[in-house]
Amino acid sequence: MAYLLGVDTGGTYTDAVVLDDTKQRVVASAKALTSRPDLALGVGAAIDAALTKAGVAARDIAMVSLSTTLATNALVEGQGGRIALVFIGFDAAELTRAGLQDALRGDPVIALAGGHSHAGVEAAALDLAGLQVALAALDAGITGFAVAASFATRNPAHEIAVRDMIRDLTGLPVTCSHELSSALGGPKRALTAVLNARLIGMIDGLITACETHLATCGVTARLMVVRGDGALVSAAVAREKPIETILSGPAASIAGASWLTKQTDALVSDIGGTTTDVCLLRDGRPMIDPAGARVGPFRTMVEAVAMRTTGLGGDSEVHVTEGLTAALRLGPRRLMPIALAATQFPDLVHQALDRALASGVPASDGGQFVLPLWRVLPQGLDAREQAVAQRLVDGPLRLGQAVQTRMENPALGRLIGRGLVMLAGVTPSDASHVQGMQDVWDSDAATKALTLFARRRTGGGQQIAPDAQTLARMIIDQLTAQTVDCLLQAAFAEDGRDWPDPAAMAQHPLAQAGLDRHRGIVRIDMALALPVIGLGASARAYYGAVGTRLGTEMLVPDHADVANAIGAVVGQVQMQASGTVTSPGAGAFKVHLAGDVQSYSSRDAALSAIRDALTAQATAAARGAGVEDISLHVAQDITEVDVEGQPMFIEAKVRVTAQGRPRIAAG
Repeated sequence: MAYLLGVDTGGTYTDAVVLDDTKQRVVASAKALTSRPDLALGVGAAIDAALTKAGVAARDIAMVSLSTTLATNALVEGQGGRIALVFIGFDAAELTRAGLQDALRGDPVIALAGGHSHAGVEAAALDLAGLQVALAALDAGITGFAVAASFATRNPAHEIAVRDMIRDLTGLPVTCSHELSSALGGPKRALTAVLNARLIGMIDGLITACETHLATCGVTARLMVVRGDGALVSAAVAREKPIETILSGPAASIAGASWLTKQTDALVSDIGGTTTDVCLLRDGRPMIDPAGARVGPFRTMVEAVAMRTTGLGGDSEVHVTEGLTAALRLGPRRLMPIALAATQFPDLVHQALDRALASGVPASDGGQFVLPLWRVLPQGLDAREQAVAQRLVDGPLRLGQAVQTRMENPALGRLIGRGLVMLAGVTPSDASHVQGMQDVWDSDAATKALTLFARRRTGGGQQIAPDAQTLARMIIDQLTAQTVDCLLQAAFAEDGRDWPDPAAMAQHPLAQAGLDRHRGIVRIDMALALPVIGLGASARAYYGAVGTRLGTEMLVPDHADVANAIGAVVGQVQMQASGTVTSPGAGAFKVHLAGDVQSYSSRDAALSAIRDALTAQATAAARGAGVEDISLHVAQDITEVDVEGQPMFIEAKVRVTAQGRPRIAAG
């Protein structure tokens, strides 16, 4: 009998599930709070609890698979390590394209001469001396590097040379753009490399935490990681290319939803602590986004499921919008719920809330708290960041104590962005505790926090709510409204009519009137034509009202709260290798592979050579991931033009996919 262990680490919870692979059933599942900064605590607690409940010995686990939303959450919230981009052979204007400037968030850029032409010929000599000088001038706090060179997918020599020098001089991780995508589009490749470099420390820490605990408790099975397209890859691959784990958790949830419900056509909506992820399931499979994964504002070159990810979750920050009447907005930033913070720091939270409530006026800092997430005081901080961090050395503080001037607010924002601190404040999770929909944390603290929050004033001078119960209902209603909007946008985007602007359509007055079942001179009805599968720990609490509003069947299956962990172990390994053939002139053909450029005198010889090389590369990667029975698929896209009645070869893009189930065996 083969037992599989699935682990999913989200922003709030880490889930673990034990599956009987022979009988295709869930044996046991467990949850633990995701622990920061030491992820090993939450991972270990979830794994140990699941194994204990299942009554399964560690040595009987045949495979472990890990999915996560940490990478997705980090990009949505603008978090991750501080990096430097080495930009080779581009002009300054290229930094403003594809969202690259926004993704850099002020991190340093080293512009170097170099790069290649479309044919893979060196366009300018690489300035390695300039690189050495620039590296020496960087300040402390850099956690990694992204390297992008002009036409590196045609010839990666300059990226490789820069990577080797940076590793020799700094010892820090380096991401080369050609390692992540074989497509053209330098700024977009650079963006993908920047995000990858920013995530390396985070994902490496998670994988290390998982591997360390598995070894400690005696699990010797292979560790796999879910990629953003739902395929499984080895832990080593995920360490090198953490960007491929964006939408890992959502991709696993789609597999879990299909496995749990046996539905072939549905919208899947997975609500976590930080995000809501919506995907269309057609014929039992999710669609792959042809334009590359979009997370938050960024469109990457990473293949992933066609998922709409919105910064809306059970732990989203609650905002009061400006105006004469009380209106709320949720997200995109995740906070630690006050109800949870009170279980970890009860004296601090209750005493601060009690004092604020006794004053009779709204709290100037909104009743929020600042929690440090470091083990050792971080390096590379500017003066204001250092001042805020120093106050937090002895532990969490009220926001008003941690930040004492307006000038320090941006410094706190930067510390949050780097994942060094987080805020605790009012969230939908607190509202659900006040309403009695959840009771896992401190409901008394949640009630105090919402009572204090309700004292805030609208533009008209009125309290936004008379009491905590009323405010809690307003927050949950707003979560319903924003979830409905997410699902409607996804439905319009995937609908065969090809609506011009899904976001505008979802918010159009006619759409809203249809959801209201308007009955006037005009009768308007609108509903989804597919069921919705609701996933996530809080789906059962929130999603009934969502289904009612959308006029569709809402399915929240058993084990919906651990669907990601289930999906993590029911997928297949899928390793891909891709390359390009170009023709710089008559009778000349060049094969562009990841680390090489080869010349051939005929089109057929070049195509045969690239297919053979890519097949060997993909097969080796699949075998390295534990697949023995490999299925191969070769796809090639040949571009030719007709010149005076004769075909002229322009370019061929070739991809080989090797896939199969990983070997279910220990060792």
